[in-house]
Amino acid sequence: MNRLCFKNILLFSLIAVGGATLFTACKSKQHSTALEHKHPKESWTCSMHPEIVRDKPGVCPICGMDLIKKEENAVVLTDIKSDDLLRATDGFIISDLPVTTLRKKDVRPEIEALGIISYDTRLINTISARVSGRIEKLYVSYRYQHVMKGEHIMDIYSPEIETAGQELLFLIKNDPDNHSLIDAAKQRLRLLGMSETQLAHIINTQKTASTIAVYSQYSGHLHEAGNTMPGIGDEAERINVSAVTEELPIKEGMYVQKGQTIFQLFGMDKSWVLLNIFPEDQSIVKTGNAVRVIPETAPAKNFLARIDFIEPLFRNGSKTGTARVYFDNSKLKIPIGSQVRASIFSNSLSGNWLPKDAVLSLGLGNVVFMKAGKGFKAHKVETGLRYNNQVQILSGLAGTDSVAANAQFLADSEGFIKNK
Repeated sequence: MNRLCFKNILLFSLIAVGGATLFTACKSKQHSTALEHKHPKESWTCSMHPEIVRDKPGVCPICGMDLIKKEENAVVLTDIKSDDLLRATDGFIISDLPVTTLRKKDVRPEIEALGIISYDTRLINTISARVSGRIEKLYVSYRYQHVMKGEHIMDIYSPEIETAGQELLFLIKNDPDNHSLIDAAKQRLRLLGMSETQLAHIINTQKTASTIAVYSQYSGHLHEAGNTMPGIGDEAERINVSAVTEELPIKEGMYVQKGQTIFQLFGMDKSWVLLNIFPEDQSIVKTGNAVRVIPETAPAKNFLARIDFIEPLFRNGSKTGTARVYFDNSKLKIPIGSQVRASIFSNSLSGNWLPKDAVLSLGLGNVVFMKAGKGFKAHKVETGLRYNNQVQILSGLAGTDSVAANAQFLADSEGFIKNK
């Protein structure tokens, strides 16, 4: 073989090998590209510093947090609410606690209440001056003094009385047949407060009187005019025993005006029982409910009555409502201001009830833990009355639903249950 032929063969061989190598390299590159397309390159970033990108797991060089894997096909979520982010850790609890269900029954609650005996304000009467003048003589001297109907209270000196008496005697002496004028003069004296006995005495003795006697038209405890309900709801008044015998501000020698109220009389024959009703019981207690009242000073004098009125507001400084019970105290003679215990028998209530321990109060709402599979899920319910360790369920549960018998046991003491 000559030298030229050998060179041609060698050149052809090199071209063939180079082409095969080039073809293999191209094929390998295409295969590598296909693999890279099938398995995209992974990267990790920091949730707080997204500019940090690494090709393998690690920690952020800025804040030290663990890097998280980036999602190539991440979906942007919208309409996120705070309740979705603040879900409680005890929203679902695995437990095998005993369960209970709703019980439908009729309940007639019996409410225990404390109260006090008070004056009936409808029996507050007044003693007023019918003439202007000076108090000549006073026959009462201290507060709470018991006055009987017809009792002599005071004498008032009044020139008006003397003038009216002289006019009557003048007519009787000088015009005895003028009965109309004589009767008018008598009527004037009566309107000034003169009794028939005093009037007859003037006519028989033919002497005018300069004073007029004032008698009580009612029975009751005596107080000065303008005094509020004494000793009721006022701790200082009840503790200060000297207030009972405190002298009256009305004195002999004082001047009074016609129509001026001088004394008040608080009657005892008809009295009130003022019962304190707690807020949770106010929806149960109704006007007309029967009530048994037991006085602490005389338990043997307990009596049965009915609630006549429920005050529509809270008294000053009190967090309880007030129910009034009117009763006849003329024979019982229970002291005003004495404490009483009472049992109020309300109307029968029909509804669905759960044990008190099965309902957890969250302040503004109530929840139960409903049985769900192998655990319990917090569930909001609407409650009504609470009575005798029972809670009335108004809505939120069906008769077939089972709930944990002890909701407090499942509650997270360090968390707050949020429900929809």
